[in-house]
Amino acid sequence: MTTATSRSPRRRTVVALAVVLIVLVAFVVRLIDIQVVNAREHVDDSLSMGLQSSRTLYASRGPIVDANGTPLATSINRYDVQIDPSLAVDGVTTYDDDGNEVTTPWPELAARIASVLGQDAPDVRKIVTDAVADNPDSQYAVIAKGVSTEQYRALADLGLPFLSFPPQAGRVYPDGAVGGNLLGFVGSDGQALAGLESADDSCLASTNGKVVFQQSLHGVVLPGTQVVTQPAVDGGTLQLTIDRDLQWYLGQLIAEQVQNTGSLRGTITVVEAKTGKIRALAEYPTVDPNDPTATPESDRGSAAFGDPNEPGSTMKAITAAIGLDSGSFTADTTVTASSREEFADGARVSDSFAHPENRYTLTGVLIDSSNVGISKFGDMIPLDTRVSYLEKFGLTQPTAVGFPGESSGILRDPAGWDKQTFYNTTFGQGLAVTVPQLAGAYQTIANGGVRMPLTLVEGCTAADGTVTDVPDAQGERVVSENAADTVAQMLENVATQGTLADQVAIPGYRVAIKTGTGEKTDPVTGAYKSDAYFTTMIGFAPADDPQYVVEVNLDEPRTVKSSAATAPAFQKALTQVLKTYRVIPSGTTTPELPKFG
Repeated sequence: MTTATSRSPRRRTVVALAVVLIVLVAFVVRLIDIQVVNAREHVDDSLSMGLQSSRTLYASRGPIVDANGTPLATSINRYDVQIDPSLAVDGVTTYDDDGNEVTTPWPELAARIASVLGQDAPDVRKIVTDAVADNPDSQYAVIAKGVSTEQYRALADLGLPFLSFPPQAGRVYPDGAVGGNLLGFVGSDGQALAGLESADDSCLASTNGKVVFQQSLHGVVLPGTQVVTQPAVDGGTLQLTIDRDLQWYLGQLIAEQVQNTGSLRGTITVVEAKTGKIRALAEYPTVDPNDPTATPESDRGSAAFGDPNEPGSTMKAITAAIGLDSGSFTADTTVTASSREEFADGARVSDSFAHPENRYTLTGVLIDSSNVGISKFGDMIPLDTRVSYLEKFGLTQPTAVGFPGESSGILRDPAGWDKQTFYNTTFGQGLAVTVPQLAGAYQTIANGGVRMPLTLVEGCTAADGTVTDVPDAQGERVVSENAADTVAQMLENVATQGTLADQVAIPGYRVAIKTGTGEKTDPVTGAYKSDAYFTTMIGFAPADDPQYVVEVNLDEPRTVKSSAATAPAFQKALTQVLKTYRVIPSGTTTPELPKFG
């Protein structure tokens, strides 16, 4: 039997243990409340009292890749070099093998830093001495910004405790000027300034994060105190339709052709006929996005998208397709045309070569590129019908690409046209189109009359795997399949019966082409420039089953001023395209159509 005397000490022990347990539980609950439940609030409180600091968590701008995933633009880490002047000014004290103190003075350390950065030692030394002179307790100064990883590692190896290296995101274009006019570039602050970098900034842009932490009076971060208050989010991956290797080859080719012909600039464009995807758009001069300031400002953008020009005789195929589809004439319709004629309303039209009066078929008009002939065919098409089709062909509005600064072309209000303009527009004068607009119109013919929206971007893949910005793949019928195929056969005959037949032939393949020579307008006077032309050759292959449209343009060629200037580059470009995509050769030959009725 337990006595009252023995029970009392035991009861007191139990009560004491219970009190201790309650106190411990209270401490644990309070600790959880401070460090977990209300951690954000306490972090803010400590920040307001100056007990904590913060730093930026840098996110990376998204890469731009080609159709095969090859990087065209990437982000790399660069580093700012910051220094604590209050510590640096006294130098660094270490110990030798015998335990003796060895002090390395700041001037010697400044020389070591300068040698890594390629700067002058007095300039580095002066940064610290000036900072200390202004404020003996100064803990911040900048030695350099945006140094490379190699320089950062070399500085870190110096083991100087007063140096810090906050990272910064840098932009690199591995292939330099390949596709530079399309890619665009960013500024030194990472802001998108041009091209696709600007147009698709919402895809590529990253969001920096933030981490807060406690530190000692000497700036040492206290272990276990770092809290990520905002995570960093990397930019998305922008995938293009461009083939990097093809873009490189065509870039070399157009540069060579521009220089050989003494042209101001040039462009080669490749469009996939059945999808409207732009597989290459090479321009010269181009820009290296790694150093855009090395290129004149006028050459940093894309002239192909931004500068419309008269398409010249390439418009004749469009006029032919409009007339056939609208029923204004048939493939068997003929017209009589001399090399120069004056129409009843006073308009005058001339061909580029002298010839007697011919009874031309529509095919013959395209083969000989007769301005007079196509004017007479165009006269059979009502004006409002022709204008309506020009809109359907996409020649009056920007392409679906939506490239920065893209032009919608130039087509004056038809209500103000006189008869001269009426005829001129049938053969590509009196209106202006961009390089992609014309490529899109020929893509329509090559694709059996269905115009696909031109695309330069496949889509954007966000950091979480979400895919957006996928272009619309829905086509629009512009002309009937019969009308498109009929014009395609006529363009084949241009390639086989025209004056440039030998220069554009590709063994084993049926090729369709049309040339154009457009006069250039003086931007100051508004009148045509003397002896200055914009020359074009555009076509597709295999003509019996079109896969790719290729367009070559030269701005003011001097050694050869006709469309023949584009023929060598066109043949080489189309040959390379067929090789690149391993297009099966044609199994038949081009049916010969009559030029004259």
